[in-house]
Amino acid sequence: MTVLVRDFRPEDAAAVVRVRRASVRYAVTTEDSLHFAVRSANPASKYRMLVAEDGGEVIGTSHVALAYDSEEPGQARVNPHVHPDHTGKGAGSAILRAAEEHLAAEGATTIFTWVNDEPASLAFAAHRGYSPLRTAHFQRLDLTGATLPEPLRLPEGCALATAADFADDPRPVFEADAEATSDEPGDISTTLDDYEDWLNNTWHHPCLDQRLSTLVVADGRIVAFTLVHTDGDTTYLSAMTGTLRDYRGRSLAKAAKVDSLRRARAAGFTDAFTNNDARNEPMLAVNTWFGYQVSASEVRHVRKLA
Repeated sequence: MTVLVRDFRPEDAAAVVRVRRASVRYAVTTEDSLHFAVRSANPASKYRMLVAEDGGEVIGTSHVALAYDSEEPGQARVNPHVHPDHTGKGAGSAILRAAEEHLAAEGATTIFTWVNDEPASLAFAAHRGYSPLRTAHFQRLDLTGATLPEPLRLPEGCALATAADFADDPRPVFEADAEATSDEPGDISTTLDDYEDWLNNTWHHPCLDQRLSTLVVADGRIVAFTLVHTDGDTTYLSAMTGTLRDYRGRSLAKAAKVDSLRRARAAGFTDAFTNNDARNEPMLAVNTWFGYQVSASEVRHVRKLA
């Protein structure tokens, strides 16, 4: 049977969730988030969600997009995932080939992808012309058995809030996210300067749990935060954590994470995940302090298109 690659259809959602949860267990994927990704994609990203099917069964998938928010044109992202029970059928190759053809036609010159840090996946990427750049670690915390730290005392003038407290006017959350994002290590420079686009893709994302996303407020500004995605059931993911430059070194992000994790456990979540660039030593140290343990690693790869 030949593997067929095509665009995502609404009725594929449950099957794509199964593929992603089996192949990227540290990510938060829901049917709503898949529909949202297709519906809310910025036109400039030339976004497509590809699926691979074998005999009518969806066995692989990939988000495919130009990095429209980068300062450097021509950069793109693709991350093929194949269900572990269906590797070796050519689904990954077929998805990657279709993605590269689409991106090249839309002006991409450089494609970035994440590859599982294990021999078969690394060999797959190398064989297709991708070169390794850097490593990221995915860490897990068992909320059912972990001894979470007690709430941290905040410096005078600081107070905790939640993202839900800013539901009527989330611009201060955007401003904090924009500054922290600009300092994140990465291969594609990202500038958050479009508030409406941020509202559409970040604030209104169906997995963003505004009640569990904790903010530290000082002098009327959000000075540190942890934004959280959940599946609404058992899985919690730290989507973005940051501190404004002038407030670093005061354990404010740590205080936000303590508060969020304690409330997540109280709400019944059992698995907490986070990920960090291997070079981001401050956040890796914070997560080790919480008791997170590395559960998987990925290696960023790049390919220049001819």
